[in-house]
Amino acid sequence: MRTLRVVGLHEDGKSIVCEDPARRERFLLPADEKLRAAVRGDVPRLGQIEIETESQMRPREIQARIRAGESVQQVADAAGVSVERVERFAYPVLLERSRTAELAQSAHPVREDGPDLRTLGEIVAYAFGVRGQDYSQASWDAWRGDDGRWIVALRWTAGRSDNAAHWQFSAGAHGGTVTALDEHAEDLLDPHRTPRTLRAVGAEAEPLPEPEPEPVDEHPTLDIDAQPDPSAAKPKPKKKAHPAVPAWEDVLLGVRSQRG
Repeated sequence: MRTLRVVGLHEDGKSIVCEDPARRERFLLPADEKLRAAVRGDVPRLGQIEIETESQMRPREIQARIRAGESVQQVADAAGVSVERVERFAYPVLLERSRTAELAQSAHPVREDGPDLRTLGEIVAYAFGVRGQDYSQASWDAWRGDDGRWIVALRWTAGRSDNAAHWQFSAGAHGGTVTALDEHAEDLLDPHRTPRTLRAVGAEAEPLPEPEPEPVDEHPTLDIDAQPDPSAAKPKPKKKAHPAVPAWEDVLLGVRSQRG
């Protein structure tokens, strides 16, 4: 290991010029935080810097992951660095996402017959009002999908359930357009339709009620035009007996067979 001596500060103001006295070779040493920690003899800080240097992402990768929808905490955990480091590079991208979500609320939902005259924000606000939900507690977000197109999301809580609706946003004239990507998004675009999440479990599986069969009279009424049989036995006066029941073929034909 060769010993170097400090010659001075480089003209860029960011590096220290060192020289090998024996060979007269000169070297540049970055005047970074690691060097300052070494000069102070701060061994714990040197170890932490070494860990961060080995695992940190490049700023461009950090911004790409934030733009794709990850949070600052998620990127920091994946990179093994502090949240503060990620925030420095994530801040402009987070502003871009917030601005896109704001613009999407002024876009027009695409219907079967063309773009709606109303904006996405107006329709969603009305839908929350119709359902008695607090729209002020809902939050908007946006990020770029795998295909590079912007996806806009609305998240809210109803009862004990967390809900999210997603639309694809295309910027353009008059605010651009949005297209529903899931059932929640479709339900919000049709405020007077009952949300599918509120349907009773198994309601669609219930069979349709079948009409009850008409009751069969166990004692059909005799045809009043039929002539009574004089040989028929008369009922006893103190008993409330039902009329004699004729055979089924007599009922169907409307006549009684003569029986001796």
